[in-house]
Amino acid sequence: MATVFKSAERNFRENPDRIDHFRLVSDYSIIDRNLKTENLNFDLRRLDPDQYSSLYHSHRYAEELFLILSGSARLRTPEGIQVVETGDLIFFERGDSGAHQLYNHTQEPCVYLDIRTFVGHDVCDYPDSNRVLLVPSMERFRKEAATKLFDREENVTQKWKELQNDSE
Repeated sequence: MATVFKSAERNFRENPDRIDHFRLVSDYSIIDRNLKTENLNFDLRRLDPDQYSSLYHSHRYAEELFLILSGSARLRTPEGIQVVETGDLIFFERGDSGAHQLYNHTQEPCVYLDIRTFVGHDVCDYPDSNRVLLVPSMERFRKEAATKLFDREENVTQKWKELQNDSE
């Protein structure tokens, strides 16, 4: 089945979980349809002046593609900062080399289509704050809190004894 999103039905609203400088606006006419996408996610975004699209991040399991539909913004990647503008197509590969962030340095909104693959899960890395995000659970962790695999598992025999006693 084809789903058509008419341009006359656009419903841009600020994403409710955002803070100052990260006030990204999305087209809720797409979000509200609650599409049953399996491997492809997409959003129509509006980045207003003096706003950042997101925290600087990369995806371990998703590729992402931006198509700038109108306006201009500065793009931050591991290679540095460059200006992107109407008609530019930007591909972000998986992993650290695909890290990215947009900033609208102009006085006009920048509208772009954000398309990304989805395999049922993702891990986003945030190098500026040394954090990770697990998707879809949305759990966030600081990388310095990482532990070894067998940390706090030394008493497995005692745990089994307790469980056996409880079941008798």
